[in-house]
Amino acid sequence: MRTTIDKSGRLVVPKSLRQSIGLTAGEVELSVDGAAIRITPVSSSAVVEVAGRTVIPAEGKVIDDDTVQALKDIDQR
Repeated sequence: MRTTIDKSGRLVVPKSLRQSIGLTAGEVELSVDGAAIRITPVSSSAVVEVAGRTVIPAEGKVIDDDTVQALKDIDQR
């Protein structure tokens, strides 16, 4: 999925992508991840690691098998 960055450095994350991962308006953390930029929402219900496994707090968004697979595929790029 392609988008553009304007002269002020603003980037529009397409609605379909925001909805697929539950990204909402608010503060985000940007970090460099190899040759990519990782966007992480800043919230009080942060993703945590427990016993070596990533735990995603419940926030009312249903995460089905297709969503999990899509996230795995994105992580493999």
